[in-house]
Amino acid sequence: MKLIAANWKMNMTPSQTREYVEKFLPLVEMVQDREVLLCPPFTSLCVAQELLRGSSVKLGAQNCYHEPKGAFTGEVSIDMLKELGVSYVIVGHSERRWLFGESDELINKKLTACLKAGMRPILCVGERLEEREAGLTLKVVETQIRLALSCLEEYTDSLDIAYEPVWAIGSGNPATPEDVQLVHAYIKDLLRDINAKHRGESRVLYGGSVNPTNAGDFLHMENVEGLLVGGASLNPETFSQIVKSY
Repeated sequence: MKLIAANWKMNMTPSQTREYVEKFLPLVEMVQDREVLLCPPFTSLCVAQELLRGSSVKLGAQNCYHEPKGAFTGEVSIDMLKELGVSYVIVGHSERRWLFGESDELINKKLTACLKAGMRPILCVGERLEEREAGLTLKVVETQIRLALSCLEEYTDSLDIAYEPVWAIGSGNPATPEDVQLVHAYIKDLLRDINAKHRGESRVLYGGSVNPTNAGDFLHMENVEGLLVGGASLNPETFSQIVKSY
């Protein structure tokens, strides 16, 4: 089943979240052939959990910390998220990598914490513009995935991967269909190479300037098994159009 995920980033107060979800749920209540996921900021998870209870829409978090508890001011553990009904966690988003300096080693630790706790991570990978122009897209994606899954090779079916080219995020210029097909097929082959027992149960999502106009085109691609939507997910009507676009 395809996964359509909304990453609200640092947007939506609790009251705005309540207004959004109350508008959004009736718009997607008939959707049954895909999984829908909302990832609000930490401060809105409680409100979202309350409103999503009883619906088919899942709740996700935008980040986590790898330690279970302790003197880590400002961080949020997996157990804290699980108690709030969170079932997915975005790990390794490019904004965490490049704005906050998260290393591949830290991303590996976060993945380890998620997978060992039964939380399903969405691992984000993607190249920057200079890497794309240097012809390094596949090398960058491979390196990010191999380092993220170091010592976790047996878990390749327990996570989803979002290909988000950094240069496309928020730019209004998504990757071309040809680029997306190439990279997604490469990721699928890479997972089989990493784990000989890989069953193909991980989904490869596309993210980067997704909107209601192009969402259906991406979802019709053979190797695109979902979308990770940023700015276009902040409006409930717009995001519902993306959810129903396939």
